[in-house]
Amino acid sequence: MQDPSKLKSFLNDLPHLPGVYRHIAENDEVLYVGKARDLKKRVSSYFQKNLASPRIAHMIARVVRTEVTVTRSEAEALILENNLIKRLHPKYNILFRDDKSYPYLMFSGHAYPRLAYYRGSTNKAGRFFGPFPNSYAVRDSIQILQKVFRLRTCEDSVFSNRSRPCLLHQINRCTAPCVEKISVEDYQQDVQNALRFLDGQATDVIKSIEHKMLQASDALEFEQAALYRDQMQSLATVMHSQSMELNAQVDADIIVVLFEGGKCCINLAMVRGGRHLGDKAVFPTQVNGDSEEDVLSAFIAAHYLENQLPSQLILSHALPDKTLLDLLIEQQSRKTKIVLRPNETQKVWLELAQQNAHLALGRALSETSAKEAKTLALAELLGLPQDPDGLNHLWIECFDISHSAGEATQASCVVYQHHDMQSSRYRRFNIAGITPGDDYAAMKQALQRRYAKASEDASEMPDIVLIDGGKGQIEMARQVFEEYGLDTSKIVGVAKGEGRKVGLETLIFTDGRPSLALGVGSAALMLVAQIRDEAHRFAVTGMRAKRAKQRNVSRLEEIEGIGAKRRQKLLARFGGFTGVVNASIEDLQSVEGISQQLAEKIYESLR
Repeated sequence: MQDPSKLKSFLNDLPHLPGVYRHIAENDEVLYVGKARDLKKRVSSYFQKNLASPRIAHMIARVVRTEVTVTRSEAEALILENNLIKRLHPKYNILFRDDKSYPYLMFSGHAYPRLAYYRGSTNKAGRFFGPFPNSYAVRDSIQILQKVFRLRTCEDSVFSNRSRPCLLHQINRCTAPCVEKISVEDYQQDVQNALRFLDGQATDVIKSIEHKMLQASDALEFEQAALYRDQMQSLATVMHSQSMELNAQVDADIIVVLFEGGKCCINLAMVRGGRHLGDKAVFPTQVNGDSEEDVLSAFIAAHYLENQLPSQLILSHALPDKTLLDLLIEQQSRKTKIVLRPNETQKVWLELAQQNAHLALGRALSETSAKEAKTLALAELLGLPQDPDGLNHLWIECFDISHSAGEATQASCVVYQHHDMQSSRYRRFNIAGITPGDDYAAMKQALQRRYAKASEDASEMPDIVLIDGGKGQIEMARQVFEEYGLDTSKIVGVAKGEGRKVGLETLIFTDGRPSLALGVGSAALMLVAQIRDEAHRFAVTGMRAKRAKQRNVSRLEEIEGIGAKRRQKLLARFGGFTGVVNASIEDLQSVEGISQQLAEKIYESLR
């Protein structure tokens, strides 16, 4: 709790300006990050005698200091707030763990544009349609466009080296531009029709194709007329399958918040150009005591700071503060209408989104029960607390070593807690100063670096430390723990079975307990194997990235327009790849041979 005299002075000195505040606990743990239009009024409201929320009162009881950052505007404060929440994961903020960008449908910037699935920055050559709520929606749209407009999906390298049409041409899914079975002009017309279709102009596209069919028929080009006829029929079939659609040209997001069984689900459905693109379920964490309106507000801020606002937002609940939407509209310079009283068509979409949220929650609750059962089985096996709160906070770390014949040795540390893998807390250790290929020395170095501070701070120590390896690796772990005065009973070795088959592993202990071979049917062993495999995957991907870097395989090579000479100039100018990554567009442009356009391309590609 903060000193009352210091608190009063602190609150008196706060400015009436927009900014971000952070409530911090005794161990420097950030408990909560918030934004404010007026820092003085907002922060002072937390330190009143009677707080409306018991959850906030519990948090304030732990706060030892509050830090503030003044910003130029409330919109800037909103951006900073969300960046800090993503980086710090405060205990009392609503968190959205899925940090994957949304996928797009891409038409490449080629004379014969390629139709492709794409995820990443859209600041590059080509046309992008989306975002889509999930990858299935993108692939479904690609199949539709292939069937109707017969556009190519092959890589440019494949396209440039073909001497005869591929199978897709034979099954009428591609016009084979690779061997010039279609002219550039006709192919470009198909691309434009596809784009118009995606923009909700399907009726206009059909009329255009019908006109071409009649022209071909009048010119006695009956084979070409038949192709246009088939295209029209396919397009009509696709339009008919979209039985529930909004008006053409309408872009809308339907967002539903639902609580069931102590868990929260946000279901986001997307409509673009009048076409329903599917939906995506998101499960926020740390929502105890938060209302549907609060969860909805937090999601909208996190989602639309990185994605474009549609023309309509159809919501299941009202926003607690309209200021949030005003800030997002100001930032994007777009007009967006909130729909809380949907018309007949919008109501159908809202009910469908609610139904899908209910189904997604049912599946999630079922999966959660299965995960909890595995955690309980492992706790029982190891004699750990088995109460619900203890199981939820059971903290497991697992270590593995990976190298390529002694080259690019990396150690991984993955974390399991709250019945799931916590990828934001994973760590990798670059191993140096050992004999190449010495897994024992590598394991010892990784453990020393991870637990050096744990002897002074008990909060740094997990409940279980899994070591992927046999007796040699386990002995290294025992030595490190004894060196730092740590509890060796926390160490559990996972010795591989024959062929690394799950179910044949043996658990090894360092405190005198006999080894255990649990067998395939053990839920505890299934959890251990899951965590062990994730540690192995994380170590291998890290090793491969390090090996590629050591072999001078740079991401710069993947950027179009950057050859060997320009790459060398960039690396020399900025002292290595990291320097290039951190360089601004102006800095990049200062290098000989790098135009402003190329500098922008490098800047975006490396981010």
